[in-house]
Amino acid sequence: MLPAFSIIAIACYLLATGLLAWPLFGRGTATPSPAWQRPALAIAMLAVLAHATVLLGMHRGALDLHFFAALSLVACVVSALTLFVNLSRPVAALGVVVFPLAAVLLAVDSFLAPPTVPVAMGWQIKLHVTVALVAFSLLSIAAVLALGLAVQERGLRHRQFGPWLRALPPLTLTETLLFRMIGAGFALLTLTLVTGTLFVGNLFGQHLVHKTVLSIVAWLVFGVLLYGRWRFGWRGRRAVNLTLTGMAVLVLAFFGSKFVLELILHRPLPPL
Repeated sequence: MLPAFSIIAIACYLLATGLLAWPLFGRGTATPSPAWQRPALAIAMLAVLAHATVLLGMHRGALDLHFFAALSLVACVVSALTLFVNLSRPVAALGVVVFPLAAVLLAVDSFLAPPTVPVAMGWQIKLHVTVALVAFSLLSIAAVLALGLAVQERGLRHRQFGPWLRALPPLTLTETLLFRMIGAGFALLTLTLVTGTLFVGNLFGQHLVHKTVLSIVAWLVFGVLLYGRWRFGWRGRRAVNLTLTGMAVLVLAFFGSKFVLELILHRPLPPL
């Protein structure tokens, strides 16, 4: 039954991507019609529901933090948040990037990854992991928005007003949404570090020191960016570069160590 739900979710993700991307390859001068976006987002919602069903069934309704399972879980949360963002700020380019990536990660977890058993966790660790998951997802969306902002600035600088540029909101709105995502993600990342300090013991024994250090570095990068935005009005290329730098460090913190421990060293997942 679960493979069927996986196939349904993957097909819906790809169909939604196609509907969102189709107007972006047109040669007309008009902005892509919302008529393309509404059914695409509805289909993407079906994909997210099917994806969540697969995660609940495959991983026994528990938080499975093994490498491929965690990637699939993050993809599902990012896709759900993308749908939420599109309710107030239609940004088709977000779905064009997020949905096919979610399809790939779900396919790997469902059909290629080895079976795993979730590690037992207390409610404190579940709270810590949930906050970290949402923080990572919000900052992932911010990274995609930063890429969109870079595309907009490049297009405006070279006076290239193609469909991809017109699919994005005005540059100021993209920038506003970017910093809102970073602000929310930074607040949750702060809470993640606090709950990690309170609830996670024996960092050295569980090989979590490098993960903690990298998370703090990412926190500092995003903190500096938010302070620079508030104090000096930072924007444009500097905001894009700092956002992508912070996200790259956070990816290393969340998944780099997990990749090395599980797939290269074949060590069991630490119980936290």
